[in-house]
Amino acid sequence: MGRGKFKGKPTGRRQFSTPEEMLAGTSTRPRTFRREEAEEEVEREESEEESEEESDDETEKKKSTQGVIEIENPNLVKPKTVKARQVNFEKTTELSRREREEIEKQKAHERFMRLQEQGKTEQARKDLERLAMIRQQRADAAKKREEEKAAKEQKKSEARK
Repeated sequence: MGRGKFKGKPTGRRQFSTPEEMLAGTSTRPRTFRREEAEEEVEREESEEESEEESDDETEKKKSTQGVIEIENPNLVKPKTVKARQVNFEKTTELSRREREEIEKQKAHERFMRLQEQGKTEQARKDLERLAMIRQQRADAAKKREEEKAAKEQKKSEARK
């Protein structure tokens, strides 16, 4: 039989047993496989019986390793369910340090901006002085331009006469 250009390794061939061979018991599967299969079947039956008993006791489903490892984890935060009747409106929750600092920072910024608008901070005073100087310089420059323009017009009118 021609296999083509490449030959497969003899260890790589798979041999499947037919249903007739399986019934006859002449399958090429190793004998240990049947034993393992029987053991697994017994374990499945036992686990089904246990799971029925456990399902009556526990209604919660455990995720991944939670059901296997039952250790008190100090870092694990357990969700607390609070009913509407148990809610206490008078109790105020304390903020964390970061939250408190963030709120203080926002209040300080708002206070600074209010003072800035009123012109009571040093930075605002300096800005206002600089602004006044700029306005003065622009006013002086505008006057100078007007005077030069008036002088030009006067020269033109004298030149026409």
